[in-house]
Amino acid sequence: MSLFSSDIMSQAEAIVRAFTSVGQMISTAESCTGGLIAGALTEIPGSSAVVDRGFVTYTNTAKMEMLGVQETTLARYGAVSEETARQMVHGALFRSRADIAVAVTGVAGPGGGSAEKPVGLVHLAAKSRTSGLVHQRMLYGDIGRDQVRLATVRTALEMIRQLAQL
Repeated sequence: MSLFSSDIMSQAEAIVRAFTSVGQMISTAESCTGGLIAGALTEIPGSSAVVDRGFVTYTNTAKMEMLGVQETTLARYGAVSEETARQMVHGALFRSRADIAVAVTGVAGPGGGSAEKPVGLVHLAAKSRTSGLVHQRMLYGDIGRDQVRLATVRTALEMIRQLAQL
């Protein structure tokens, strides 16, 4: 039995199979999901051939030290922003051996939201070494911490699939 729902497991399995068949690797940079995207991928047997590494960068300091997010970006736009997600995905891609990386940063709740950045706001970015960066701004709403995090995992896995053209 998996920790994740069948739809998440199906997405993860399709990614692991496809990436295994072409010899490609993935890295993740996660804030609000705390490693759940990498966790979903590594639920699949054989995923060690696909998952290079995951960066759990919950604090701004971790984002700067591990992924190279600029302090000025965090000060100007905040941790939950398109700009931060973009820098996170660049850092994950270029500080790993991955062919594709995904990054997420958001407000999972139940607190921590504001009028400008409400609970349920998540910025996701995905990038491959050979194609452009894709960004999504999701407003899941105040649906509960677990549900925001799981919805983010689903969206991130779908972004990987789209970027890899699976």
